[in-house]
Amino acid sequence: MDMPKGRPLTLFEREKIETWLRMKKKKTWIADRLKRDYSIIKREIQRNSSKHLPYCAAVAQMLAQQRAKKTNVRKLDKPKNIELKKFVEERLEDNWSPEQIAGTIREQIEFKETVSHESIYNYVYNHSEKQKKLYKHLRTARKQRQRKFSRKKQGKALKNKVSIHLRPIEIAEKKEFGHWENDLVEFGRLGLGVLSVKYERKSMLCRLHKLDSKKAIENEDSIADVIESLSVDWFKSVTRDNGSENANHLKTLTDFGVPTYFCDAYASWQKGGIENLNKLIRQYLPKKCDFAKITERDVYEIQEKLNNRPRKSNNYLTPNQVYALNQ
Repeated sequence: MDMPKGRPLTLFEREKIETWLRMKKKKTWIADRLKRDYSIIKREIQRNSSKHLPYCAAVAQMLAQQRAKKTNVRKLDKPKNIELKKFVEERLEDNWSPEQIAGTIREQIEFKETVSHESIYNYVYNHSEKQKKLYKHLRTARKQRQRKFSRKKQGKALKNKVSIHLRPIEIAEKKEFGHWENDLVEFGRLGLGVLSVKYERKSMLCRLHKLDSKKAIENEDSIADVIESLSVDWFKSVTRDNGSENANHLKTLTDFGVPTYFCDAYASWQKGGIENLNKLIRQYLPKKCDFAKITERDVYEIQEKLNNRPRKSNNYLTPNQVYALNQ
């Protein structure tokens, strides 16, 4: 769909113009690629370049703002908000999400102005300097925002399952601590090692374990390690999918009195908390990474980075802070 003819050029468009001019592309070619009128591109280039000074996107953007004399310049582009911009970029580079950054600024840090998570997304994709490539620090590292849905293949049916529909209401409503979700994250096609992920629904605390395989006994042992490491009453139930790694779920019930509730087939949204956490983990451990070279120490450091990120549902306290306050 073509952009409105009267819409001002963005910094992102100006950066494309600069790049294409250096590639010796014609103005008509550039106009066609940007879906803009030729006259707009011609005027933009003539106004912001000369025989001795080639077109520069950053300079053109600055001059355009000066000519416009607008008061509605985006917050992160305002010279007076340079510290706010610096804070946002640093948190992005530390792999915080735009929502976490915006919430922390609003709730815990005193800046002259706040900024919404949508404004941060807009800055990342349209206004930040191209060489920074801040989109790579977002959860999915996509160049453009888009939705993507996927399903997990299901194995053989498990025995003695208790449906998620029989799970007590207080678990679904997150009224108390101690109710967990469990999943595995796989790497590469050969399945050489997997990551066992455990996620507490209310505090958003996580525990990660590197396993040699998807065998049910390894998965159950990792759950036992978490139960034994936590304070009393901090592991009361676990919600899982129908993967074969959960075949020994009754062992956790027998040894610790912890019941398991199983999601419906092809209904990963029923344990949405851990599915979201898995996306965060992919920032540190992409699917194609050589997981065999990842040490247990590496896994622990990733775990604690996740546990020290502020969370909106906990008023921007970190999971570790929530756990410490409620032992």
